[in-house]
Amino acid sequence: MNTEHGTSPARTRAERVFGAVPPTALVMLGIVSVQLGSAVAKQLFGEVGSFGTVALRLFFAAAVLMLLWRPRTRMNRRAWTVVLAYGVILALMNLSFYLALARIPLGIAVTIEFLGPLAVALAGSRRWLDTVWVVLAAGGVVLLMEGRGDLNLAGFLFALGAGVFWGLYILLGAALGRHTTEGNGLALGMAVAALVAVPFGVADSGTALLQPWVLVAGLGVALLSSVIPYTLDLEALRRMPPRVFGILMSLEPAMAALIGLVVLGESLHFTQWIAVLCVVAASAGATRGSRAPE
Repeated sequence: MNTEHGTSPARTRAERVFGAVPPTALVMLGIVSVQLGSAVAKQLFGEVGSFGTVALRLFFAAAVLMLLWRPRTRMNRRAWTVVLAYGVILALMNLSFYLALARIPLGIAVTIEFLGPLAVALAGSRRWLDTVWVVLAAGGVVLLMEGRGDLNLAGFLFALGAGVFWGLYILLGAALGRHTTEGNGLALGMAVAALVAVPFGVADSGTALLQPWVLVAGLGVALLSSVIPYTLDLEALRRMPPRVFGILMSLEPAMAALIGLVVLGESLHFTQWIAVLCVVAASAGATRGSRAPE
């Protein structure tokens, strides 16, 4: 669906629904939504495991986005290469994150994962101040390692892997924006991610995925973790500078820790809260000083 042929119905609906909401509120709602989705997902692990939960999330997210955007599949080879790479990285990011989430608290998993976008923000920087943000983030990781009883090594490594994939996802997302229009690349990329993840979920969980309440919960996870936040973020980015958006997104680890505490009853030690705040401060500082508008 090319923007040269006019505004799409999905874009018109988004303008009508979100036009009166301040963009900062949209970003905060998106952060709350995605972390609530992670909390709901974690409660599904006992029934269908982490692979099954990822499969449900990506399958329903792809279905909703494909219906919403109805993307054109006639693209050049370069665009398809980007879409395929984006979808594969998206699937690997989610699989790694949910494997981490099954082993460590939500707030810690998101804090470690956030090192990926922080590394992207700092990559290639020559400003001395950015050294402060690197040290601050490293100090946060050290404090997390000081936690007693909560930090599973495998969970830590899976979260770190999710962070690596998140960094690649950001870079591919920028390329996706250059080679596709509106939400078409996102919808197709999500469909590719679903094709990668669903076989893992079926192999791991089998017919347990077909229970009605599991399907409803999976749809809820998809809406909360993918469809709603991605839609809100896209709309917010149309009306605020990317740098401001990045600073607001830096609050995500802290929000994850709060959601984990309130919804899942996952309490963090004092040093772990300090670690979360270190990563939040490092991410906000690095984003604020970044020169790259992407």
